[in-house]
Amino acid sequence: MSKKNLTRRQQDLYDYLRAHATDFAYPPTLEELCRAMGVSSRGSMHKHVQALIEAGLIEAMDGRQRGIRLKSATPAPSVADATDPNELPFLGYIAAGRPIEAVPIPEMMLIPHWLRSSRSCYVLRVKGDSMIDEGILDGDWVIIEKRDWADNGEIVVALVDQQEATLKRIEQTPQHIILHPANARMQPMRFRPDQVVIQGVLVGQMRSYQ
Repeated sequence: MSKKNLTRRQQDLYDYLRAHATDFAYPPTLEELCRAMGVSSRGSMHKHVQALIEAGLIEAMDGRQRGIRLKSATPAPSVADATDPNELPFLGYIAAGRPIEAVPIPEMMLIPHWLRSSRSCYVLRVKGDSMIDEGILDGDWVIIEKRDWADNGEIVVALVDQQEATLKRIEQTPQHIILHPANARMQPMRFRPDQVVIQGVLVGQMRSYQ
């Protein structure tokens, strides 16, 4: 198996190990990885780990059961020669009913680890007041976990008709996707499922009072 043949879950695990390689005093066990990745089945985690071993990306610790580590050919970035793993790209501004206003060159922002998830994330800045009742105000920075699915009730970045991106709470049914603002003056927006593409889910938020 090669890296390009990994499942999404296996890629998430590999990305997590790379980002957090220096966080563990000892190589992590299956139980520690299950807790970190939110996986309830130790057997499922073992299959993901085995797939990464077969792909040549990680290795067991000299045949012992203590844990696994990245292969030496794919070390985690060091402070001296790579980007801080807590830095995320700031991609632009998001407002209700308008496309994301992308910045020409993404700026890297230092984000505390507790404001992000273990998956790939990015930062947007909010324009407008469509989510004020959720405490998301104009000018806030939001940390978005990059994924194309969401559970009902999560706040998502939704791209509508491949043209307009908005930050809203999502409700999904077989017939419709409803995007709910958090502002009493605004009405929910209802779309066909094929009109909406989820581009990420809100996992953190920052605000400056300067």
